[in-house]
Amino acid sequence: MIGEIDHIEIEASDASEMADFLKKLGYEEHRETEHHGQSFELVPGDGDGPLFEIHTVEGEEVPGINHIAFGVDNIEEITADLEEKEVDSIVGPYHVEKTGRTITNFRDPDGRRFQIVQDDE
Repeated sequence: MIGEIDHIEIEASDASEMADFLKKLGYEEHRETEHHGQSFELVPGDGDGPLFEIHTVEGEEVPGINHIAFGVDNIEEITADLEEKEVDSIVGPYHVEKTGRTITNFRDPDGRRFQIVQDDE
């Protein structure tokens, strides 16, 4: 079963500025990475809620929510289940070295991207 929301990825016109905005709302910087160039991961100050992953838009991208990701314990099994249920546009699972996680992307009927993610730790 797919679990709780793990993170929400936002493409911003300025990732640093967006990170500062979320800090004003009580979020705390978890880490800065080179995933998609300069990226920030912010967590709720009280520890209750999903992580925000912030990237600066590049090329033809536009600011907005890129995807919502759900945390899972067995990504291989859940990816196979999504394939069996004929969920659209499944890509993965594959490892993202810069975040230390394995992910699978897929699309809803309107084409929005969703993701399942498993920590490799």
